[in-house]
Amino acid sequence: MKKAEATRLAILQKAFELIYVKGYQTTSIDDILASTQVTKGAFYYHFRNKDEMGVAIINELMNPVLMSSFIEPLKKVEDPLEAIYNLMHNLLMENEFLKVEYGCPAANFTQEMTPWNADFSKILNELTQQWIKVMSAAITKGKEKGYVRKDVNAKQVTMFVMSGYWGVRNFGKLENSKKPYLAYLKELKAYLDSLK
Repeated sequence: MKKAEATRLAILQKAFELIYVKGYQTTSIDDILASTQVTKGAFYYHFRNKDEMGVAIINELMNPVLMSSFIEPLKKVEDPLEAIYNLMHNLLMENEFLKVEYGCPAANFTQEMTPWNADFSKILNELTQQWIKVMSAAITKGKEKGYVRKDVNAKQVTMFVMSGYWGVRNFGKLENSKKPYLAYLKELKAYLDSLK
């Protein structure tokens, strides 16, 4: 990796860490510069402004992690209900990237940035739509293979499961505890079992 590429990546990684902990709007370019020990000139060589850097964080750092953690596990599954439960259990209880005290970075960006930044809205919506599409497709395939009842609406189930995930992330963040996750997972299991 060339020096310029390494500098750009270091800026993105440190900025992401700060933003994940403090929030996007309360993290300044000066905070990022102090943590990376990069000059202002070097920052502006790579990014026109903070928002361009924020978009790069989503595209280059978050998107690959979200694809591998949220979307790939639901592709090519036999039993989608078991796969959805296992995915949620992994995301909430085992995933080391997602910290309970800071919530879900995609949800945080969505809540903080989409009301006033169209670029963030577009990218985050595309990620969310991919997750909806893959989960809905897995449920539909599960209906065809007999794992899911024929009368189940795949999109409604997907929206319900995802809403619960984002909501319980906030409960965990508020309590700084995984305890709310356990209640969600127990109820999620019962709900998914009812779809068989």
